[in-house]
Amino acid sequence: MFEKTLLAGKRILVTGGGSGLGAAMGRRFLELGANLIICGRRHELLEQTAAQFRSDPGGKITTAACDIRDPAAVDAMMDTTWRDGPLDVLVNNAAATFIAQTEHLSPRAADAILAPTLHGTMYCTLAAGRRWIEGHHRGVVLSILSTSTITGRAFTVPSAMAKSAVLAMTKSLAVEWGPKGVRLVAIAPGSFPTAGASGQLRPEGRDENASRNPLGRAGEHAELANLASFLISDQAGYINGEMVVQDGGSHLRSSGAEDLLHWTDAQWDKLRASRQKDRG
Repeated sequence: MFEKTLLAGKRILVTGGGSGLGAAMGRRFLELGANLIICGRRHELLEQTAAQFRSDPGGKITTAACDIRDPAAVDAMMDTTWRDGPLDVLVNNAAATFIAQTEHLSPRAADAILAPTLHGTMYCTLAAGRRWIEGHHRGVVLSILSTSTITGRAFTVPSAMAKSAVLAMTKSLAVEWGPKGVRLVAIAPGSFPTAGASGQLRPEGRDENASRNPLGRAGEHAELANLASFLISDQAGYINGEMVVQDGGSHLRSSGAEDLLHWTDAQWDKLRASRQKDRG
């Protein structure tokens, strides 16, 4: 299935594509012949990633600086993208999360997670879907979710809410848009350590997920990138409205947040103080 031409000629937009899992997927898409567009808020990071990718053999890559929390910015990005031809695939990867005692969350803190993870994902999906349907062009939306959509997850409640809502969108639009040639799928990754997410979810540097995992390890970025490549390809053309869990069976054992139940008030106070210091 992973022939070098698997994604040949497909134009793929990855949100949050400048780092982490977004970059890992983007690199694999290029290797399989795609024309890649990576978007994010930080232009410099996008250009650094693009420069790295251009040194490897593969398809064409461009960047699009865009704050997906702004629907007008999303529409402008899609207009610019469509000038060179329609997208074939949208990968909703951009998201935000951090651990917190939910009773201490301010509306601003909750919105900081909901805005990119739910609203930004919805804005991008609607902007792409509208253009696909109006242009009678087939498309695929892949959303990167979480096993919290199955188990819930303590201490990351806004993220669990947002990801669950995106799963509902995936299932709903699979039915509504399927007859119009638009397919929606999702992945729920387990522990795939990245610098950004690991720092937010494990601020003290401890990650016991690998030892609790039935397979005894964390996931490798290449494994997620390969699954994503398959799901957006024509090989997966009869998969619609489904979320594939890729976590080594970890969610069958726990939600992954139980160790935080034993944190002391002093540990939570230290975490909140460090975040306030980071915000200046």
